[in-house]
Amino acid sequence: MSKTVIIIPSRLAAKRLPNKPLMKIKGIPMIVRVLNKAKESKVGEVYVATPDSKIIDMVKKNGGKTIKTKNDHPNGTLRIFEAFTKLQDKNVDLIINLQGDQPLLSAHCIKKLVKLMNKNACQIGTLASLLNKNEIYDKNIVKVKVEKQLKEDSFLKAKDFFRAKKGLLNKNVYHHIGIYAFTKYALTKYVKLSRSKLEIKRNLEQMRAMENNMKIKVGLSNSIPLSVDIEEDLKYIEKIIN
Repeated sequence: MSKTVIIIPSRLAAKRLPNKPLMKIKGIPMIVRVLNKAKESKVGEVYVATPDSKIIDMVKKNGGKTIKTKNDHPNGTLRIFEAFTKLQDKNVDLIINLQGDQPLLSAHCIKKLVKLMNKNACQIGTLASLLNKNEIYDKNIVKVKVEKQLKEDSFLKAKDFFRAKKGLLNKNVYHHIGIYAFTKYALTKYVKLSRSKLEIKRNLEQMRAMENNMKIKVGLSNSIPLSVDIEEDLKYIEKIIN
């Protein structure tokens, strides 16, 4: 029987905002908010993959499951893969990589991505939302360009991912959201590939897949896709929640 699992990579040593998984948003640590959204989706078991004992203790205190990983992974996908191999569950065929700094991503969107992956022949899937004018030139926000306009039931091939580029006033450019769905085959293939030129240049791990002809498809999300990169983001998220 096929299964889906959600794995949330999390660590304390973020360069721009150290200890951010444990920072509180209206009294609740960010990693707990993400964990609760993942559990609410009910698409499968949820685990937090982390090298940090403080995160493990916080997750367990709030009824979550953890997998301890090595400290030196260069990106979240490799941390996800280590956690997946430690599960040793041969029935898992779809792995959701949910970034731990996405506290506003709804359970509905997680369900939607799983549904899109199950309905379409696709190795890697992700989500994007509408890009507003204030975000166009913000290098903290990752953009994705797709084949044509995204609609509610779309699942379209990604043509490119980037942080900044001229001529972004284009209806086929969207705000990329930090969630990926990998088939077991695709995840295993990805981790065997060397770091690619654009992955290093743009600091975007998805470029490794793109430069090795692994197709990534994109669905439309109606969640507010703000990730937490700086302390001001936490304050902004609290305003949205209020």
